[in-house]
Amino acid sequence: MKINCLSCGFKVDLDDMYDDFEGPIKCLCGALLEVRIEEGMLKGIRMAEPLSRPAAQAKGTGGATIRY
Repeated sequence: MKINCLSCGFKVDLDDMYDDFEGPIKCLCGALLEVRIEEGMLKGIRMAEPLSRPAAQAKGTGGATIRY
């Protein structure tokens, strides 16, 4: 089965193992697609919400500003 990416149009090729699948699929462009496939038929597709990561703090500074 091939699914067109909603972001870039790339055809994402899925194996037969995805004939009954619900979850995220990642395109080569980096877009995350939420898909629902039942009995080899695409039932739903949408762009997934990007995962937000908290900003990383520099090690050893304890979040303090370094001035030179």
